[in-house]
Amino acid sequence: MYQPDTEILFPMRVAPQLRDLRGEAWQGLVDRAFAAGDASPQQLAFTLVMIRQCGCLTCHPDAFRAMRGCTLCSIQAVRRFRGEDADLERLAQDAQDELMQRMAGPRTGLEPQLG
Repeated sequence: MYQPDTEILFPMRVAPQLRDLRGEAWQGLVDRAFAAGDASPQQLAFTLVMIRQCGCLTCHPDAFRAMRGCTLCSIQAVRRFRGEDADLERLAQDAQDELMQRMAGPRTGLEPQLG
């Protein structure tokens, strides 16, 4: 029976399958994010980076990406990233800084959406 592999946003359950696609710095980033636990700043930042790299916000049920599933889409996005592992680490740190700023700031209910 067909088991759908598509979710609304990047599912962290896919991260271990991405680990060996790049070098040691990337592997460390994946390991730290996955080990950090649900809703930790590291995991949220990693998820935000993957959402941006995979284009999750523009994915919809009829999209080819959605039909292939989150796992294959994520693998392809990591493989196609043209920067170095250090660039991905910087993106994750920037995402974590952004999330921490948003959580620390005043809440008006009018904040822009992440992405």
